[in-house]
Amino acid sequence: MATGWAPEGAVQDQIDDTVDSAVQHARSRLPAGESLTHCEECEAPIPEARRQALPGVRLCTLCQAERDEVRSEGYNRRGSKDSQLR
Repeated sequence: MATGWAPEGAVQDQIDDTVDSAVQHARSRLPAGESLTHCEECEAPIPEARRQALPGVRLCTLCQAERDEVRSEGYNRRGSKDSQLR
């Protein structure tokens, strides 16, 4: 159902473009290049399997988990009406 002068599927096209943009942004933030053999924060060895799975990895799993935890604070992931009213 088009609204106004928008062609059929314009809303879906906009959603697709937004998702594509977010994916490109996320991919641009992924590490690239040669992986480190030891964590740059704690000097713990990084397992070979992790280095092969994530080219350019610079942190061990524990340090990466801590960094991810800090970044995710403050986001409303529940999406409930009550949490949005706070």
